[in-house]
Amino acid sequence: MSFSSSVKNELCRVEINKKCCMYSELAAVIRIGGVVNLSDGEGISISITTENAAFARRVFSLAKSIFKVYPQVIIRKGKKLKKHTLYIVVISSSLGVHEFVENIGLNLQVANSLKAKDKLCKLDFPKMDICCKRAYLRGTFLAGGSISDPEKTYHLEITNHSMESALEVCSLMKDFGLNPKIIKRKNSFITYLKEGEDLVDFLNVTGAHTALLEMENVRILKEMRNNVNRLVNCETANLDKTVNASVRHIENIKYINEHIGLGKLPKGLREIAELRLKYKDASLKELGEMLDPPLGKSGVNHRLRKLDRLAQQDRELKGEKK
Repeated sequence: MSFSSSVKNELCRVEINKKCCMYSELAAVIRIGGVVNLSDGEGISISITTENAAFARRVFSLAKSIFKVYPQVIIRKGKKLKKHTLYIVVISSSLGVHEFVENIGLNLQVANSLKAKDKLCKLDFPKMDICCKRAYLRGTFLAGGSISDPEKTYHLEITNHSMESALEVCSLMKDFGLNPKIIKRKNSFITYLKEGEDLVDFLNVTGAHTALLEMENVRILKEMRNNVNRLVNCETANLDKTVNASVRHIENIKYINEHIGLGKLPKGLREIAELRLKYKDASLKELGEMLDPPLGKSGVNHRLRKLDRLAQQDRELKGEKK
């Protein structure tokens, strides 16, 4: 099961005790995932199609609890290779849909237009209670949301059929301190979150606490791996730098010994040059401790730099390149 499916299954188990929250969640489901159908013989009907059995049961239970209607549930096998099972929850005129649409604000006069879905739920979002806003966001995710596996990337999106709906979802997310963005994809408008912290907060707001803990564990492990990788890369870079510097020092000291002679160097330079040749793998600190009197890392580095300049100057005088 994908992470997105497990989140939806958990959200479908969230208990709702207040009728206003039931209204809000079902309104979001209808607005995001509902299809309005009109026929001369049967009147109006609303259908929600999903592959998630838990979500189908959730919609059935909400409609039954709020409006005392019993939606029809149609089960179909998909025609594609994998043959997913489709659950279609239908609320028709014979099942009390007129009372249903009156409560959620469906305008029957525009129900047969292409933008009927934009007219489904006219809620006063600014005046909604916090609990209802949570329920509405939960409904939007159940009906049109998806979330990526946190092991791979951080991405949550909710598909809307109109910019109006996308802006409403965006506004509700901002009420909880989230940072959503909107993009257009074909004929849909996507409200999405990209930051791991925003995804964790969204799961908390909607009530997916088990998924939240799972995602936090993944985030901690990823952060630890990233920190270890940074430290290893830093140590590797420092080691490479130290090795390259050591090789350069040895080559320059050998050049000085062959073309100038170490015996002609001042005592301090001669001592460090001889130690560097003798202890090729020693660190600057270890070389400094071998001197009498001992010398710090910066002092050792200063003398080795002098040897580098001396070798370079001699090469330039003789027309050599290094």
